[in-house]
Amino acid sequence: MTRFWQGVLAGVMVAGTSLSVSGKGDAPFSMAQVLSYPFPTDVAVAAHAPRGVWSIRLNGVRNLYVTEAPGFGIRRLTFYADDDGQEFSSVQLSADGRWVVYVRGGEPGGNWDEELPVNPQHLPVPPPVGIWSIPFEGGEPVLLGSGTSPVISPQGDSVVFVREGQLWGVPVNGHAPPRQLTRVRGRNGSPRWSPDGRHIAFRSSRGDHAFIGIFSGENEPIVWLDPGFHYDLSPRWSPDGRRVAFVRLAGEGGEPDSILAPPPRPWSIVTADIRTGEGKVVWRSPATPEGSYPTTHGRTNLQWGAGRIVFLSYHDGWPHLYSIPEEGGEALLLTPGAFMAEYISMSSDGKELYFACNTGPDPNDLERRHVARVSVDRADMQVLTPGTGLEWKPFRLGGSDWLLYVSATPRRPPVMAASRTDGSHPRLLTQSLIPRDFPTKELVTPVAVTFTAGDGTVVHADLFMPNDKKKKHPAVVFVHGGPPRQMLLGWHYSSYYSNAYAVNQYLVSRGFVVLSVNYRLGIGYGWAFHHPRHAGPKGASEYQDIVAAGRWLAQQPYVDASRIGIYGGSYGGYLTALALARNSDLFAAGVDISGVHDRSIGRWKHYLFPESYEKAPDAREAAFTTWTSSPTADMKGWRSPVLVIHADDDRNVPFSQSTDLVQRLIRDGIPHETLVIPDDTHHFLLHRNQLRVDEATARFLIKHLKKQNPSN
Repeated sequence: MTRFWQGVLAGVMVAGTSLSVSGKGDAPFSMAQVLSYPFPTDVAVAAHAPRGVWSIRLNGVRNLYVTEAPGFGIRRLTFYADDDGQEFSSVQLSADGRWVVYVRGGEPGGNWDEELPVNPQHLPVPPPVGIWSIPFEGGEPVLLGSGTSPVISPQGDSVVFVREGQLWGVPVNGHAPPRQLTRVRGRNGSPRWSPDGRHIAFRSSRGDHAFIGIFSGENEPIVWLDPGFHYDLSPRWSPDGRRVAFVRLAGEGGEPDSILAPPPRPWSIVTADIRTGEGKVVWRSPATPEGSYPTTHGRTNLQWGAGRIVFLSYHDGWPHLYSIPEEGGEALLLTPGAFMAEYISMSSDGKELYFACNTGPDPNDLERRHVARVSVDRADMQVLTPGTGLEWKPFRLGGSDWLLYVSATPRRPPVMAASRTDGSHPRLLTQSLIPRDFPTKELVTPVAVTFTAGDGTVVHADLFMPNDKKKKHPAVVFVHGGPPRQMLLGWHYSSYYSNAYAVNQYLVSRGFVVLSVNYRLGIGYGWAFHHPRHAGPKGASEYQDIVAAGRWLAQQPYVDASRIGIYGGSYGGYLTALALARNSDLFAAGVDISGVHDRSIGRWKHYLFPESYEKAPDAREAAFTTWTSSPTADMKGWRSPVLVIHADDDRNVPFSQSTDLVQRLIRDGIPHETLVIPDDTHHFLLHRNQLRVDEATARFLIKHLKKQNPSN
């Protein structure tokens, strides 16, 4: 038995008995091989130089790489050597391309405590969350200080960052210690330098309201921009540095409204003079459900371009880009059509936007991502990378006509790529980093399928099929987390879901049919699909899509209907538990990773006993609906075996959710196994922990659904 498997078995127990498994068996590749892809992320470019930087995670080792147009040779910039779980975030280049700044450590994907250190290696003292700088030309990284949200000044000589809710500053070369710039009320963050580097706009969050402030020096009073009983956020400078645009939402309070059918959440865009603080509303969203504050990537994606203010809104039913004159006026729809825009960047001259979208000449492009461009002042959108591949996170390199972005196909994992701004002359930059034994040729290409849920909702899914389609196979429904996500016909732009894509490929190699379901609440299919009625704690209507997926599989001639399993993480773990509790007759086994199991925790008291005398008119109904939307409300129907996995420093889903579930499984005599990962987080920051989780998931499904020895 290998040392790796000894480690796995130490954490996996089945009703008090450890599992045994060995070898690769009949699989054409191992889980370790299919997880060995180098994943690029944190792409950034210089505003005035044709230089780019990104981070790559390879078997858990994270490093920065750089390139420069037009040659596009790649160069490793940092030389970290260990799988230590210390994530990169806030990677950026100075405007002149001379300095790279990044954050190392913490949990940037967490819902709380993002700024606190993570310690998956169980060290006596965890590594601090540090801000580092390094010259583009190379050298030793310099620790600038502890904190988050660094932003390099336009001159490239200093950095502003956030520590404990205040603004700090430090020279980019680290030749002087950081100094505290503000000591003002509230939690202060979102710093933005003015174009001339003389001022810093920031958000000051104060509980039920928030202001936008202008810091102009340690001896200058802060100017608050049009302060009121609102929640203001997302400050963005005008190109001339005289005004700031920001998003305005209503402050908290008012008469309680319906919980189960909440009213629209309108928002507006305000511009203000930085000297006087006087503000003006230049655009208001429609007071409709679709006009509510958007919840896709980047939220409003507010930007101030050349004579136009650009933003994203869902008010026509899709998350589209709009622009308005900087003095206000009618919004111009820049990206018409039945598709979404995300990962949006602006060219340094403020004239063009580059983004990822799920549209193109192929109808299946709805299930992909391609790079597109559009001018800020007219609807002249072009899809630059059509085809059967996937592309995302585009940035225009400063002072050039080149783009830098990430590219993948259904078989080839993501690599950095470059092309001209019209999409011509594409180049793959980091393909050489893919290990030689990565099983590219053994992977399958998923196909898009649709089926109809019980209430008539059309559900989209990606079907992974083994090569042998003549015999009946065991099958697995994969349920993504989020829930505002969309699984794609290829590798994903999120490392968490690229991992899931790799696991699905491994399961297919072991003879499973896999159906990856894009259930309602997800993105990519318009506002109504993203915001369905009676979903989540308001009735779990999205579960209809999961049970419809299982029943669709059961009807296929190549599927053994008695051997259908289910697995998922986070929100996918919640829906997996719901499936096993409600439909053990359909789902024969499942793996619940970091799932929510009692949705009433933290809600029902707030509904029924708010701080004020007034309650929402449907408070009692909402409390009951929240409970009945939970897997724990249906434990009496749970019969199928389950593997429960959770890391105990989870900062997205409380570990206590799985502790509670396991006690109920024990009480009810439900067959179960558990895998606990001490000190790691929701995203399994150690690669060896992710591998351990994925191996345990596959082994459990093989054991219960293939009806043969797990080593085969």
